[in-house]
Amino acid sequence: MTRLHLHLLSDSTGETLENIAKAALAQYDDVETVRHFWPMVRTEAHLERILQEIAQNPGLVIFTLVNPATRRILEQRCLALALPAVAPLDPVNDALSGLLGQQAKARPGRQHVLDAAYFARVDAIQWTIAHDDGIAWEEWEEADIVLAGVSRSSKTPTSIYLANRGYKTANIPVVVESPPPSILYTLRNPLIVGLTTSADRLIQVRRNRLLSLHQAPDTSYVEEEAVMRELAFARRMFADNGWPVIDVTRRSIEETAAAIIALCNQRRVDAA
Repeated sequence: MTRLHLHLLSDSTGETLENIAKAALAQYDDVETVRHFWPMVRTEAHLERILQEIAQNPGLVIFTLVNPATRRILEQRCLALALPAVAPLDPVNDALSGLLGQQAKARPGRQHVLDAAYFARVDAIQWTIAHDDGIAWEEWEEADIVLAGVSRSSKTPTSIYLANRGYKTANIPVVVESPPPSILYTLRNPLIVGLTTSADRLIQVRRNRLLSLHQAPDTSYVEEEAVMRELAFARRMFADNGWPVIDVTRRSIEETAAAIIALCNQRRVDAA
């Protein structure tokens, strides 16, 4: 297995860099990555301390630094150490500058400005948390998205991820013995999406959940026939109401959310 030191330097929170690094590393197998995360790098003194660490643990340097002086120091020192230093946003900024006919503003963390979109995301997160697992169903018409699915089909984490993207998201468990509120079938504003998964995967997730709670995994909650019946009931409900369905069996939360956002965008286009 290859061992790689990865240094991530940002003059802001570093969220962008972490996502880029995660996406890139997912393309490689058998790599043990030692991540060195350096956010809020805005002074030369801070950078000097980091450069000492980089020299002691040489590896790939990925950075987003907009201050020309700080960036120049980093690039020169990496060159002297014979270490690759990559600024992943440079090609995007160069293309935008050419198309827009203007230079990028050298403002660290400008994407995190507390603008209207930021407060909309905060509002969406608060709303989503308050409407988890069927709570406050009387207010579902206010939602952008309503997720329906059997227990442990990733409804809550997907809802929270969507909320972080600015979508007010409610979710409702589909239970054979307990039908959902009738309002679910009359909603007009939100996009209703059904989440499903394979029986094997669902049993595995549920069994692990019971074990983590120190409960005996020998109930109908994980019994194959009962799980199959639950899934069939949920799929029939989705089909009868014409709701789009996403199989989360082999999808990450991010992939599921991306598919749902694509459905929202298409719905918006169709309504225009």
